[in-house]
Amino acid sequence: MLKTGKLPKTTGKKFKMKYNIKIEEVHTVDEIQEFWTNEDYVQLLEKFDYPDAKDSKNENLRELLFMAITDFEPSEAAKVVLRYKLGEQLSEGQVEQISNDMLIDTVCEEYPEMELQSVLFHINQLLFKAYNGKFPSSSATIIECSMNPSGEEHAPGLTKEMVLRLLNDGLSDRNIVKRLFEDQMNGNGAFPEAENIIWDLQHSKDNHYKITTSGNLIKKEEIISSAWESEVEEMMVDSDK
Repeated sequence: MLKTGKLPKTTGKKFKMKYNIKIEEVHTVDEIQEFWTNEDYVQLLEKFDYPDAKDSKNENLRELLFMAITDFEPSEAAKVVLRYKLGEQLSEGQVEQISNDMLIDTVCEEYPEMELQSVLFHINQLLFKAYNGKFPSSSATIIECSMNPSGEEHAPGLTKEMVLRLLNDGLSDRNIVKRLFEDQMNGNGAFPEAENIIWDLQHSKDNHYKITTSGNLIKKEEIISSAWESEVEEMMVDSDK
């Protein structure tokens, strides 16, 4: 079962480790349904004035929400969902602006605050599905791969920053992440943006990784190699911990 790994204690000393990267599958998807829980659907149904949402069967909640949403004008529906998911991060003026912009552009791909792009994607695609295309569609890319350390060295869990750097050699030079963050992708300097470029990172004990990111940031066709070797700088593990 895939899970988010817990990183071991480190000594603060750095060293370089080589990895063999093998791409297993790459998927382009237009939604990640697991993002929305049944509780989300119930809460949203109530905000869209649907009575007795809590009494509805779980398997019907999504379709009921779609019907409730379409009783509203698209921009008004967008405001409701934006306030629900991002009410603490966005001002009312920003909600107003985004709700209008979403009808003409994929805001989730261009929003300047990268930490909000993933949630904006999920909101956008929920509305896209509910309105059968009135909102422009976006996409996410899911990469399943193995990242195995060369030799017999102990390998601590990889961070999002390390995973992106290991992917670098397998990406086309046209890739936007590779172009915008050239120094960071090559291991030069801090790379805090990695936390928001990769939306979700899961790994299992056999060094299998599942990477979810924006389809705008890494496109399926931009992964031009199926296997390669690369190295990344790591923090040395404290074996006494």
